Amino acid sequence: MKKPTALSDEEKRVIKALLARGARNQDIHALINYERSATINFGRIAGVKSNNSIPLATDEEVSFFKRKKQAFDPITGLNIYSDERLIRARESMVLAVNIFNSAIYRFKTEVFSVLANIAWTYMLHEFYLRKNISIYNSDGTTFSLSYMISRNDCPLSKGIKNNILSIKTIRDKVEHKILGRSDAQWLPLFQACCLNFDKTITHLFGNRTSLQNELTCALQFGKMDIEQLSTLNSYDIPQNISSLDALLKADLRDDEINDIEYQFRIVYTFDSSSKGKAHIQFISPESDEGKSIHNVLQKFKIADEIYPHKPKDVISLVKKKTGKQFSANDHTNAWRTHKVRPPAYTKSPDKTNRDYCIYHAAHKDYTYNDKWVDLLISQF
Repeated sequence: MKKPTALSDEEKRVIKALLARGARNQDIHALINYERSATINFGRIAGVKSNNSIPLATDEEVSFFKRKKQAFDPITGLNIYSDERLIRARESMVLAVNIFNSAIYRFKTEVFSVLANIAWTYMLHEFYLRKNISIYNSDGTTFSLSYMISRNDCPLSKGIKNNILSIKTIRDKVEHKILGRSDAQWLPLFQACCLNFDKTITHLFGNRTSLQNELTCALQFGKMDIEQLSTLNSYDIPQNISSLDALLKADLRDDEINDIEYQFRIVYTFDSSSKGKAHIQFISPESDEGKSIHNVLQKFKIADEIYPHKPKDVISLVKKKTGKQFSANDHTNAWRTHKVRPPAYTKSPDKTNRDYCIYHAAHKDYTYNDKWVDLLISQF
């Protein structure tokens, strides 16, 4: 494999041709290094100059090389010649979002599912090509999206793959069935798809490829009445859409359905204001305010029946189901290892891992759920 600072055959021929034209070394150096991922030093140019086996590029090749160097986007760093698939992948996702957010279209779900599939396909094609893996089948066609996400070397997580497969299923239905009035039904899927795409493209190709600065919030002329929207949505979903929605989740476990990379969930709160001025405020879940809201919502949702086991109950269940010794000391070591609850005498006893445990302020103790018992049993 060539070093990143090694010159390509094209660069060598262009350098040779420019030297023959009498171009100055510093001008050639500047041209070659512009937007190059790994810059070269003047020694590389001297090496080309002294190597008589390198042929000169034609005038057309030099002209195209210069045009290509002028075709970099100053924001993303992408080149319309070298990065065509990435550019099209980004544009496909931008188009998908812009059309979905537009108030004048009724073909939102259909267009989003089609364009999102194209966007992911182009991006994964580029990923494999940069790993020197051919994306072409024996018949000349390129790898399909479903094939690429089934490969062992696919860079996507399970949640992202599930999201893509569900959107692909919707896409496959577009040419056969009308999916009107389905836009709100799959908003969580589409929002997760957007976030997954941006996270993946920046991870694989750099932060400059992010779409965050190119897409704005969707505005509307009508107020949002959450209760009214919820009621209307429950009565306004055609049978074919309900059936397709069930199909999308048929083979997924609860934890896969609840994966935020599969479908996006958001916490929002109402600001205190008059009825005529009521609006929604979105809070970052990572902010102090967001964490506070999260804790309040969790306390509201959880109940004793969800976390029914006191420590002695956990110990008894583990011993019974494994047939092995499991002491109170073993249980203490376990919750310390997995950071399920804070240590004794902490100033924040409620800072538990609510996947397994909850603190009861009323009687100042901790209880655990079945998931915690199952985890302990699995470790024997």
